[in-house]
Amino acid sequence: MATFLYRLGRLAFRRRWYVALMWAAVLAAVGLSAMKAPAAADEGFSMPGIESQKAFDLLGERFPGTTAEGATARVVFVAPDGQRVTASDNRAAVEKTMADLADGSQVADVADPFRSQAVSKDGSTAYATVTYKVKSADVTDASRTALEKAADQAREAGLTVEAGGSAMDSGGGPGGVAEIIGISVAAVVLLVTFGSLVAAGLPLLTAILGVGVSLFTIMTLAEPLGLSTTTSTLAMMLGLAVGIDYALFVVSRYREERAKGHAPEEAAGLTVGTAGSAVVFAGLTVVIALAGLTVVGIPMLTKMGLAAAGAVVVGVLVALTMVPALLGFWPNKVLSGAVRRQGRRGRLPRFRSRAGRTPKAARSGDSNGGTRWARLVLRRPVPVLLLGVLGLGALAIPMTGLQLGMPGDEAKPTSTTERRAYDDLAKGFGPGFNGPLTIVVDAKGAGDAKAVASTVSEKVGDTKGIVSVSQPHFNKAGDTAVFTATPSTSPTDEKTKTLVKTIRAERPAIESGTGASFEVTGTTALNIDIAGKVQAALVPYLVIVVGLAVVLLLVVFRSLLVPLKAALGFLLSVLAALGAVVLVFQQGHGAGLFGVEQTGPIMSLMPIFLVGIVFGLAMDYEVFLVSRMREAYVHGESAPQAVVSGFRHSARVVVAAALIMIAVFAGFIGENDSMIKMIGFGLASAVLFDAFVVRMAIVPAVLALLGDRAWWLPKWLDRLLPRVDVEGEALTRPPAEPVAPDPAPAHDEPADARV
Repeated sequence: MATFLYRLGRLAFRRRWYVALMWAAVLAAVGLSAMKAPAAADEGFSMPGIESQKAFDLLGERFPGTTAEGATARVVFVAPDGQRVTASDNRAAVEKTMADLADGSQVADVADPFRSQAVSKDGSTAYATVTYKVKSADVTDASRTALEKAADQAREAGLTVEAGGSAMDSGGGPGGVAEIIGISVAAVVLLVTFGSLVAAGLPLLTAILGVGVSLFTIMTLAEPLGLSTTTSTLAMMLGLAVGIDYALFVVSRYREERAKGHAPEEAAGLTVGTAGSAVVFAGLTVVIALAGLTVVGIPMLTKMGLAAAGAVVVGVLVALTMVPALLGFWPNKVLSGAVRRQGRRGRLPRFRSRAGRTPKAARSGDSNGGTRWARLVLRRPVPVLLLGVLGLGALAIPMTGLQLGMPGDEAKPTSTTERRAYDDLAKGFGPGFNGPLTIVVDAKGAGDAKAVASTVSEKVGDTKGIVSVSQPHFNKAGDTAVFTATPSTSPTDEKTKTLVKTIRAERPAIESGTGASFEVTGTTALNIDIAGKVQAALVPYLVIVVGLAVVLLLVVFRSLLVPLKAALGFLLSVLAALGAVVLVFQQGHGAGLFGVEQTGPIMSLMPIFLVGIVFGLAMDYEVFLVSRMREAYVHGESAPQAVVSGFRHSARVVVAAALIMIAVFAGFIGENDSMIKMIGFGLASAVLFDAFVVRMAIVPAVLALLGDRAWWLPKWLDRLLPRVDVEGEALTRPPAEPVAPDPAPAHDEPADARV
């Protein structure tokens, strides 16, 4: 592999114009295709294999047209203290508001609260349901503005008016803010790391190129493959992350090869042959983690994972071709200003290495922060290891109390009208009103369907924890009924989860007595089922993803213990990150620091997202750091010295990459949406723990304790595993003639800038 990539790197450097034009043509082609491609149809969320989904499917079959996903808004009216909404003045204000809302061009129907029995028992609160002709994503700002104006008129009459529902969802926080913050911080970190504007800008440029190609491709395939906007969001986030990481690693290795005295084209070839090999395998680990999302069995997650995996593949291809091509345009400007000045003064050594070994002249004065830290860990491996493991273990303890769910309006800030509407409804109608259970009774072939539905309704209503049930509603055929049951507890309360399990546990007895079957669904039950399925899929997902990655790392490092250490270190960091999420978002410790106004269950998909994304990034850091140690060990250094060499060359790059990723993910903490805030916090925490505690502390401590045994591989396994040249052994060669003069500098570089 190293030889092939070496030739690819030299070819891309030499034919830089062709490579640049090729990528420009690809970007233009997919961009034009995306502009002409139709938008994907919103197929809605589905999760095969759970009871709630089966009930929804049955509703769609027996009540055709009733499951259409038209947006709804629930307008809540609260009378002033001591008054009732049914008072003449208040009632007139409510009816005037309803009339104004009914005039909207997108409004299909407005339910009068006084006719639909939507008034609380004490008369203080009423609500009106506004149904729209379009889905929530298609509700225009003009329609939302009209709703606000109508509500303002009622407020002027003295009523408190708030609105919630899917029609109020405008798509979350301001788009692109987190990405802008991440890119800005990345630019600063790259500039400090490289000391060169060109070297700092090159990873950003190539990452944006890769993200552009990926996003346009997803937009082109959105309609035939049913890809949603969330698919593009994940692909953009990961494409940007790995794109910067991979280009950063390649540029850093190129500067190192130039410092050894290699000519620019040779340095580009050696860079892609060595660092490029690490990029390929790092990318494969990310692809494995993302493609493994298919195990969960959620179609939306499968599409998101595969699309993001495609973005990672594009990032790898850009790093292997476009980065060396751009190095060809600016072969010297990517070097630091100090190095370029040394080159002009003739102080930079110009030589080639023999048999892949760095000459002594190149090793003099090479001590840096990475080597000093590595030597410190090598002197005190046991305290460092214990401190790292115990610290992360303590953070992971809260994870044992993890509660999964799907936070709704109750998790939004109190500054939003949706949250205030939720609170007003809970106060006026009870906490369970915001999450009623939908019971679907299949009485086909059971005789008297009305009697059967009445019996089921009575049994469910007698269940402890149910405060009320509605009258059953039948389909045209009269063989299926649906009614709602209102719990006494809120949708995210653990008691509600227990209640759903209790109703389902009573089903066999009810079905045997009536001859009909029934299923529990609704948003609350659906969220409970999703949480259960995701929790059950987490362990198989971990086993498959970690197992495949261990096999891949066995091939890369040709070691039995290093891959196992990498997997265990990842599990430690991801459990600590989950513990930190539970600590803040579920238990509320330090919640105010992150703008969390309401604690509750952790989003059901959060653990899967965290495991998949962080596993890929963690293995990136593992490959970048340990591959240099393996390279030094293969080339004759002792095990302890190989650890120091790995840190000398890679610690700064790993730190810079981790800081960039933390900045990208932390930018999402500032969003208003609680789920986005949670994801940003979890990912930033996981990268922090994995990069700075696991990879920079626990890994060298373990390798110091293992010594040469870290690189041991049974002979029988060594014969079975395919050989890939990640260390660049095939690139070693006998001494060559004196280095030929560098090629003419790029048109924008003065002749005296050559090194």
